[in-house]
Amino acid sequence: MTAGGEPVLETEGLGLTIGGARILSGIDLRVARGELVGVIGPNGAGKTTLFNLVSGIYRPTSGRVLLDGRDVTSASVAVRARAGLGRTFQTSSLFPRLTVAENVRLATQRRRGGSLSVLRFPRRGDDASAEAAQHLATVGLTHRADAAAGDLSHGDKRKLEIAVLLAMDSSVVLLDEPMAGVATGDVAGLVEVIRSIGASGRTVLMVEHHMDVVLGLADRVAVLHHGELLTCDVPEKVMADDTVQSAYLGTTAGTTAGSRAGTTAGTTAGSAA
Repeated sequence: MTAGGEPVLETEGLGLTIGGARILSGIDLRVARGELVGVIGPNGAGKTTLFNLVSGIYRPTSGRVLLDGRDVTSASVAVRARAGLGRTFQTSSLFPRLTVAENVRLATQRRRGGSLSVLRFPRRGDDASAEAAQHLATVGLTHRADAAAGDLSHGDKRKLEIAVLLAMDSSVVLLDEPMAGVATGDVAGLVEVIRSIGASGRTVLMVEHHMDVVLGLADRVAVLHHGELLTCDVPEKVMADDTVQSAYLGTTAGTTAGSRAGTTAGTTAGSAA
């Protein structure tokens, strides 16, 4: 199911059952290095549960998770993070009273094994501070470096969260609804930041409800429905799939799936560029 090359993230027969209720079942997903895969599905399909299993928040009741060929099914969140797996959440996980630069600086210190206290920040201009500044430049937040993280717009908070993941040197990035709460005017800039992650060689798995964003960014789209993986393929094929139309897009999608896959993806990619 990879687009080409050896998979860096794999789930094999991944499942979760709680109190007799099947939440996920038999998820086989392989994501190649540098690939961006969008995960879609109706509410309750199991998208966030999949992320919780991959990132280590939940333990599966069946199957396993592999990161760069290593079985991390029983590994903690921290161990997976050190192995290169990073994640954002639907709600912000930033330190709102710290500045934008300090949030990234903390992540840089943590990765380097230094203190997590802002009181022990070295002088500006040291290697870690310079690295943090580079990550802020990557996501377009240099001009907000001294602003409090809590004062940022939703779109800029998402960018800052991505900068933190870059500072942690995450090679596999899980983005859980990055466009949630983002103003329309900020979407294009955030799309470009996400696109740049893939361009840097990192692997991205993204849950997103905005179909135009998914179609404009994803190399492949994985569709979940009732806890099962219906398909994972290039956007055009997914949008034209009869099973996907009936299970996710609705009965009226049959007459528009082809045009939506072409015009929506094309329009999004063009406007976001």
